[in-house]
Amino acid sequence: MNDPRKKALRLSYLTVGYNILEGVVSVAAGILSGSVALVGFGLDSFVESFSGGVMIWRFGKERALSEEEEEQVERRAAKLVAYTFFILAAYLFFESAKKLWYQEVPEPSLLGIVVAALSMIVMPALARAKFRLGRQLGSRSLVADSKQTLACFFLSVALFIGLGLNYVAGLWQADPVVGLIICGYLVKEGRETMFDDD
Repeated sequence: MNDPRKKALRLSYLTVGYNILEGVVSVAAGILSGSVALVGFGLDSFVESFSGGVMIWRFGKERALSEEEEEQVERRAAKLVAYTFFILAAYLFFESAKKLWYQEVPEPSLLGIVVAALSMIVMPALARAKFRLGRQLGSRSLVADSKQTLACFFLSVALFIGLGLNYVAGLWQADPVVGLIICGYLVKEGRETMFDDD
């Protein structure tokens, strides 16, 4: 019952379920309001679901693996997680720069603020649990996945600030600027995950 691999699998299923729901609501609210940060946040939720799916594949294997097979699966899973960071960063950079260049003003979104606040509560707890289990299992891919979940937390904080400034003060530029700031973090985490040999 306390098998850490089963715990990792349960956390991964929880991550996928939560993020699919969060992604659908965020993308819908972002399209309605024209918010690149909100759409980007929703897409990150889908990327996080993909990352969780990689972990389900990783920890759902029933048969025991040799040490060499285990390391090979770990490397492959860690690289797949790293790619998710780069995909999201590329999208956010393009959309944020376009919004700023063409001065595409998003509408305020109270629903987006609520989604961001909820994510600020859920994501740190998930990230901590995955990080601890990843260390316990010696799993680079689960530790990388915990960083992806933490990235979702930082996205939610940035989203909350950007949407809040637009909602309260009409500072529409905060939305795409937040998107650009997040890009740097995502690229950094993707590179560390891709090239970390520890």
